[in-house]
Amino acid sequence: MAGNREVAGVPRPRLLVAKGSFESMGGAERDLLRNLPAIAESFDVSVATLASASELGSACEGLGLELMCPEERWSPPQGVLSSVLDSGMGSASKAWLSIGGLVESLNGFDCVHLTSGDGSLALLEHIPEMVPVHLHLLEPHRGLHEDVLHRGLDGTPKRSLGLTRAILSRSRRRDISAIRDLSLRSNSSISGNSSYTAGRISEVYGVRSGVLLPSVVSDEFPENAGEREPESVGELEGEYVVSVGRASWVKGAWETISMLSGSGVALAHVGGGDEDDLRKLEGHAKSMGVGLWCAPRLSSPELASLYRGALAVVSMAHGEPFGLTPIEAQSVGTPALFVDEGGFRETIVDGVSGRLLPRGDFDEWHRALSEARDPENRSSWSENGRVAISEAGLDPRGHCDRLIIQLHHSSMPSAGN
Repeated sequence: MAGNREVAGVPRPRLLVAKGSFESMGGAERDLLRNLPAIAESFDVSVATLASASELGSACEGLGLELMCPEERWSPPQGVLSSVLDSGMGSASKAWLSIGGLVESLNGFDCVHLTSGDGSLALLEHIPEMVPVHLHLLEPHRGLHEDVLHRGLDGTPKRSLGLTRAILSRSRRRDISAIRDLSLRSNSSISGNSSYTAGRISEVYGVRSGVLLPSVVSDEFPENAGEREPESVGELEGEYVVSVGRASWVKGAWETISMLSGSGVALAHVGGGDEDDLRKLEGHAKSMGVGLWCAPRLSSPELASLYRGALAVVSMAHGEPFGLTPIEAQSVGTPALFVDEGGFRETIVDGVSGRLLPRGDFDEWHRALSEARDPENRSSWSENGRVAISEAGLDPRGHCDRLIIQLHHSSMPSAGN
């Protein structure tokens, strides 16, 4: 990169890339990190977060980017009382203020590119009206607008869903107000991460949004194993499938194990979870006769290796906004078997680049597992998936080009390339 300030003597527009927390290092965080080098080629980038991660620190150091964080890591308040009082927004707002020099410098940015998540929206309270803002709204706040996060691992409500909705009414109104207020700013724009998400944004908030698709990096999930990729990962013997996402009802972990019962196929669960939930998952797997390995946090080469050795990558997640795992699976050449819901429909064509399957039809899932064993299917599904990834421009350069278009909707000066 030829310096962060300018290219060939032409100043770059100053862009603040911000996200409330990188602590989980899930799909959203990984996607932002993989796109950061391409974004830094077109903009003079600074990064701000309330809770950093080692991966973010390394990326910023390698790219020569300023990384702004509070001295004390912020975490969202937990518990029913915090939800009733909506204290998360207030504590996040104070945490943004505590970052030395951040609020004072906001006037100097040509645009703020804010990715949604815990603590993110509180930054809007401090951004001057004249500074353009682009919000990458990965999904409407599911804890406020759906019940899937208020169910235990097996789908049982944690408490009365009616009571939960009542408890969260103040937070829900505040969330809707924040998004609507942003949409009314003359120099703002909002993007979902898929057409499905854009539709949900319209349903929940009553505002229009664009689409800013994620990306996959071919050398991060290559067709052929690279030097950094281990030969094997995990503690499973025989056939296994991989499912990615924190152990929870919304990610479909419990249902995936139920589906695998009787198939002879084990599950590699990537994404961790609460200790109690992981114990319950292990107990459920044992009762269903399904082998289970709960992976620690994996590097991209390790995850690619795990994918590569799998019969398939699967997910029974509920209403996934986009889902990076289908394109990661296609990129390395492993069949993608996903529930026929949400954003999965945007990266899989059933029978062409993987399978889209009905949630409750386990017999159909087992037939799909058999289809995934067929070398011809494995080859054609992956090749068709790679072609679709290329045609859609699902790479960091394509992501940055789409971001520039969305930023122009926020009245930001033109970016150099």
